Amino acid sequence: QVQFVESGGGLGQPGGSLRLSCAASGSIFSLYAMGWYRQAPGKQRELVAGITVGGITNYADPVKGRFTISRDNTKNLVYLQMNSLKPEDTAVYYCNYKRAIATITYWGQGTQVTVSS
Repeated sequence: QVQFVESGGGLGQPGGSLRLSCAASGSIFSLYAMGWYRQAPGKQRELVAGITVGGITNYADPVKGRFTISRDNTKNLVYLQMNSLKPEDTAVYYCNYKRAIATITYWGQGTQVTVSS
């Protein structure tokens, strides 16, 4: 079974940057679109960025122009470059296959991102 291990979170300053990484185990990683999701306290989990196998990306409106998702299929890694951070970006960030959230039964431990001065 595939596993996802997210890292790179921490405390970020408003206007600052953080880079998240996700290591995926299993040989089928390169066959699927991947996504970064986040869940803020008291809110539902949401998809913030997705990337196809071929590298086509899409973003949720709140992060468009600030976040960049990328992947390295040779290393089973997915990245999320987060620039121009805002306090409302504070959340636990997860990576997973890009699909309807209600259909996802396994989540990694996530990585906490806190944006505060």
